[in-house]
Amino acid sequence: MQRAENRSATWDLGADTTLVRILARNAELLGDHVAMREKHLGIWQETTWAQMLDATLAFAASLQSMGFGQEDALLVLGDNRPNLYMGMLAAGVLGGYAMPAYPDATPDEIRHFMHEANARFVLAEDQEQVDKALDLGEVSSTIEHIIYDEPRGLASYQHPGLVSWDKLQTRGIERLRAEPSLRKTLIESAKPEGPAVFVHSSGTTGKPKGVVLSHRNILTGVGNAFRGGAFDFGESVLAYLPMAWVGDFAITIGAGVALHFVINIPERQETVLHDLREVAPSFYLAAPRSWDNMLTTIQVRMEDSTPLKKWLYDVFMNSALTAERQKLEGKPVSLKNRLLRPLGEWLVFGPIKDQFGLTRLRHAFTGGEAIGEDTFVFYRALGVKLRQFYGQTESSAFNALQDPQEVRLHTVGKPLPGVEVQIADNGEIMLRSGSVFSGYYKLEKATQEALENGWLHTGDAGYLEPDGHIVVLGRLSEVVYTAKGERFIPNYIENRLKFSPYVKDAAVLGKDRDSLAVMICIDKETVGHWAEVRGISYMSYADLSQNPEVIKLITQAVQRVNGILPDALKLRHFVSLHKEFDPDDGEVTRTRKLRRNVIEQRYAPIIDAIYSGKQSVTMKAQITYETGEVGSIERELTVQEV
Repeated sequence: MQRAENRSATWDLGADTTLVRILARNAELLGDHVAMREKHLGIWQETTWAQMLDATLAFAASLQSMGFGQEDALLVLGDNRPNLYMGMLAAGVLGGYAMPAYPDATPDEIRHFMHEANARFVLAEDQEQVDKALDLGEVSSTIEHIIYDEPRGLASYQHPGLVSWDKLQTRGIERLRAEPSLRKTLIESAKPEGPAVFVHSSGTTGKPKGVVLSHRNILTGVGNAFRGGAFDFGESVLAYLPMAWVGDFAITIGAGVALHFVINIPERQETVLHDLREVAPSFYLAAPRSWDNMLTTIQVRMEDSTPLKKWLYDVFMNSALTAERQKLEGKPVSLKNRLLRPLGEWLVFGPIKDQFGLTRLRHAFTGGEAIGEDTFVFYRALGVKLRQFYGQTESSAFNALQDPQEVRLHTVGKPLPGVEVQIADNGEIMLRSGSVFSGYYKLEKATQEALENGWLHTGDAGYLEPDGHIVVLGRLSEVVYTAKGERFIPNYIENRLKFSPYVKDAAVLGKDRDSLAVMICIDKETVGHWAEVRGISYMSYADLSQNPEVIKLITQAVQRVNGILPDALKLRHFVSLHKEFDPDDGEVTRTRKLRRNVIEQRYAPIIDAIYSGKQSVTMKAQITYETGEVGSIERELTVQEV
């Protein structure tokens, strides 16, 4: 790695190049260095930069011979895999659109993507994803070729358009040998303004909108983030985030190639925590819920440990938490807490970080929504310098982040170098940068609404503090008023409810009403463990959510949030729902953002019961299974007054 660091200055971080050209430079200067590591059957398999370039070009050569060209779409189905990443790069080499979908996306969602760009090519991870593509092909004439990575279970399949990744690699290698000039042609064919990836907006108010990001967009965003201190050359990262989320492409492929990271890919989503410990990455980005879940796991393990270990944990962690709060408040850390820190690092903090793969972590980030104060302060006290990050799909993921020495609980940091920010008259955050997209795919009206004289309307309400820190309040479209004219943002209150480890989702009500109320989805894992420790039995999620002791637990969480809200905006009632909000049911997006119009329509009986003064309501809820079949669950729910 030292050799790579010594040559970092030779890498061009300018935007007038392409990912494949940088990949070729990596292969030339770091050919035998590890680019990707994939956990397969318990063993880490390594791919060097030279091998990564060869595989990408071989796949591009095969795709081209099959008729794939500029503005063709390659629909990518599956979890993170090296060949899927290289397939996405290959699509960009040919000027086509690499269009990743969430692996758990419903057939309707995938069909929308497929028809949006008339996708003829599908790159599928395994048999499950191939079956999904074949089913779609039966009702659509656009799919012509399905390329699969994992051959297990597919030996008997006879579909004429079905072909393996390995077979296309062989064809591509043979073509590159037969045409000596093709290799250079492919490397030079992609243009900086050409497509690098085709991702989608979250789709909270309707169908997700297509966002094509160019090589220039992605590399500008990476350069901005690099200069802002988000990461450095040669980082080690864990590629576990959904490939359909812009952050994964921007970090794993964009920054990964541009700054020659070591990209580690977990065996399965279920093994991420175990693989995280083995990798011990230097860069790690996770949503607040993931940090919350890890904290819950730490606390559960401490509850099950010996009395001596629990005592040591309490002593040193309480000292570290106090010290961290003193730092955040700008106060000097007491002598006692400074003296306890080194011993605490040796006895408590170091072993915990080692167990969870956090020992080498230099750049730790959270983003997507607000993180709970207790969770944020805990990791800072543990010695993980967690920072908040702000970005979005339309700006290639990178807008702003906190400096390690300027961390504040209520801000997302300052704009990155190369990013201009201004606040519109209506309180909307607007930004301008080379990382901003050129418009929504085939949606002229939406593009005109989003872009104005080079400025991107983020759709977020917020303000700038005098020293330049950005405060994000929530979605501008969600600014609503009560019947008495009180202005509020539901998402702001919902995020604070989710600071409780027992609350997974919340939907705040109150628009044009006399008071505010909320529907809450408990976190089954956390509440389930809480109930188990106390000997509370239950049969299902619905049973657990309606338990009187659990209702009391949720009441306390609501009361804590009420403590920071003005009297006119306090939550007066809540209902603990008998099912989680589910992306398969269209209630939340794949990134778990609420689709309010769907929720308000589907849960109208509950809303009516709350505001008509009823004490309970019988609710029948729709459930969509993985097969696409629809079922229902019925339960009597209590309307709880706070």
